[in-house]
Amino acid sequence: MTITAFDALACPLDGAALQRESGSWRCASGHNFDVARQGYVHLLPVQKKRSLDPGDSKVMVAARQRFLEAGYYQPIAEAVSRAMLNDAPASTTLSCLDAGCGEGYYLRQLARAAGEERALALLGLDISKWAVLAAAREDKRPSWVVGSNANLPVLPGSLDRILCLFGFPVYPEFGRVLKPGGKLIQVDAGQDHLRELREIIYPEIRSESKKVMPAPEGFRRVASEDVRFSLHLAGAEPIADLLAMTPHFYRANAEGRERAAALNSLSLTVDVCLHTFERVAEGD
Repeated sequence: MTITAFDALACPLDGAALQRESGSWRCASGHNFDVARQGYVHLLPVQKKRSLDPGDSKVMVAARQRFLEAGYYQPIAEAVSRAMLNDAPASTTLSCLDAGCGEGYYLRQLARAAGEERALALLGLDISKWAVLAAAREDKRPSWVVGSNANLPVLPGSLDRILCLFGFPVYPEFGRVLKPGGKLIQVDAGQDHLRELREIIYPEIRSESKKVMPAPEGFRRVASEDVRFSLHLAGAEPIADLLAMTPHFYRANAEGRERAAALNSLSLTVDVCLHTFERVAEGD
């Protein structure tokens, strides 16, 4: 297994190719972006920020890191790795982006799943500097970038795979940076995902019929897979970590969060859908 840093990065200001020069990335126009001591680079211009500190907070990142490293979502990681590596020629380096990488758990799992003969060039991108900082501390081999899916600092047609897991997909940008025939693996919550927790923290939850997600423009559907399993959390800490790493922490009212905080054990349904879309070549 060979894990290298994806290096086809683009200047977030003018889209020109970035070149690594010692401790910084620089484009031909002279825009310069320093590599942080921990190994990541900040490619989110201040004018593109919607707040001073966008994305997940330091507390949310730490909660998700504890929860994921405990292995609770391992079946999701295994399904993601299979989809990312499926149909990938073993003789070539597979360029992969995790768009909304968080603290890098799923890229690390992908690296472990790759066979000894498989070469991966990895890029993890997140709008949260705290998430990217945590990812860079765990594994120095991939490229780690603070950036936005709305303006990916990636050269056109340079990626074989994009993972967007519980994230914010921007399909025109994904289509721009994927090679023709490249794959987008998108993971979304299913109808019953964490239903038992939602029933505790919300006064009521809506039951919706299952919908088939259409293929985004410029893509065709290759496969869909439901990943569903039961999970038991023993102790208040993993329950608190799970709530903190989901949008439900902010959507629930104070009473709902208090009910969750009073729990010492919780059995849950994990229900996600994994979609694989292929980038269609122009004219196809």
